[in-house]
Amino acid sequence: MQLSFLHEYCMAKKGVEETLPFGPDTLVYKVMGKAFLLTGITDEVQSFNVKCDPEKAEELREQYDYVLPGYHMNKKHWNTIVPGGNASLKNMKSWIDDSYQLVVDGLPKKDKELLSQL
Repeated sequence: MQLSFLHEYCMAKKGVEETLPFGPDTLVYKVMGKAFLLTGITDEVQSFNVKCDPEKAEELREQYDYVLPGYHMNKKHWNTIVPGGNASLKNMKSWIDDSYQLVVDGLPKKDKELLSQL
């Protein structure tokens, strides 16, 4: 998985910004100020964290060996995806989309209205 793919895919979503709140080595993609994806810039093995429904998070970890509990995150709500030979682009896009939508669904009404106007 290339960092450029993550950047382009995330930035194409409505209301997204790229931030570096934890220093120059960790990119955080946020929608309306709330994180939905984190990734290391200098990691040898490119991985990324996405938010996930807690029940689904457990199911995905059991089903895919490249889905792990969220590294440095609340492991109930976040998964770390370590793409490799077995990881499908379709699944990764779906999990990024799910993470984005979970965050959007949890936004205050005011922020949802602002997002809809973008």
